[in-house]
Amino acid sequence: MSGMDFEEIELPAPPMADLPEGVTFDQASIDALFGDASDLMPQKSGLRAVIESRVVNHARLPMLEVVCERMVRSFATSMRNLTSDAIEVSLDEIASVRFGDFMNHVPLPSMLAVFRVPAWQDYGLVTVEASLIYAVVDALLGGRRGAAPRKIEGRGFTTIETTLVSKMIELILREFSTAFEPISPVTMELERIETSPRFAAIAGPSNVASAATFGVDMDGRGGKFTILLPFATLEPVRGKLTQRFMGEKLGGNSTWLNHMRSEILQTEIEISTVLGERQMRLADIQSLAPGQTIAFDVAPDDPLEVRCGGVTLARAQIGRQRNQIAIGIVSTIGKEMPR
Repeated sequence: MSGMDFEEIELPAPPMADLPEGVTFDQASIDALFGDASDLMPQKSGLRAVIESRVVNHARLPMLEVVCERMVRSFATSMRNLTSDAIEVSLDEIASVRFGDFMNHVPLPSMLAVFRVPAWQDYGLVTVEASLIYAVVDALLGGRRGAAPRKIEGRGFTTIETTLVSKMIELILREFSTAFEPISPVTMELERIETSPRFAAIAGPSNVASAATFGVDMDGRGGKFTILLPFATLEPVRGKLTQRFMGEKLGGNSTWLNHMRSEILQTEIEISTVLGERQMRLADIQSLAPGQTIAFDVAPDDPLEVRCGGVTLARAQIGRQRNQIAIGIVSTIGKEMPR
């Protein structure tokens, strides 16, 4: 073998199985022979499994659904005035998704409008599908009703298309702001329009966001748009969005509050005035006898503590009024009193 080149060695042909003609292996057969490839992947555990989990646990936001329903009615009227066509708007779904998963599933080409909410000091996102973009452009430029707009593949959106669709996006933000007025008066401002999800990242990939998808039908043509609000953006109004109905107040209504206040003010409590305190050994206490005097380091004019339930309320001086022992408050009752 010393003088033989390895390239000159002829290897025998691999043995072929005698299979009937027309028989092929599918993926299930391959997995049965060699095992499932997913079993070889390392299983995620610990914090990584929690972060990269596809299951999104979230609290329901009932008031956000009410806001979106108000948005459907008002936006349909505004779109009819903009396009002079019969517009039907519907709320398809409201879902909680991770921002990274949502951006990975945005159908391209699409327009991604980044808007800012100054009152909340954060950002949101509006995505508009290509079918709705071409339908709006066709309607605003006087296209025939009932005819589906022609979609041109392999090119980006022109300046005219972006300008026309931006009018619809500004209309979406204005109506969505109006729908939010009963919850919290806000103003949503369009900041920029992007066509690549890479340049529209307003949150981390693992951040949870609420996505409301709306459908727009314009005489057989139209599409969908989605309003995405990260939970970090909704944090200032999360408490109001978790209410079950409009105007719900946490802690009860004013009638019960006034009744509870009046009853508490009529409640009788027992207060005590501490004349003095002294630490003694248990043996000394056991040796006390009737008539024995205990001395305290308190002068007659020193203020005494007024307590209730072991809590110091105020300081007072002891005296006599109408043949009865009385105390006079010398300091106001406040939280700064030592306990």
